[in-house]
Amino acid sequence: MTSDLVKRVWEHRTHATEGFSDKYDATMLVWFELHETMESALTREKRIKKWRREWKVELIEGSNPYWRDLWSEIHGCS
Repeated sequence: MTSDLVKRVWEHRTHATEGFSDKYDATMLVWFELHETMESALTREKRIKKWRREWKVELIEGSNPYWRDLWSEIHGCS
């Protein structure tokens, strides 16, 4: 969850912070959701974290079946 998606994706892409993105070389944005409030975003994030991996894959592939990097779609939107 973030209030600045462009900044957060850039951090992952450049490995600016240690953690998940460094460990797994996760540099592509393949899915995101926008929410009206931080509270609703946090609730959704906690719910999705409890999901099985296959459900998460289905969620991604429902809107991005080829796992395209969505960076170019959000880059100019900050």
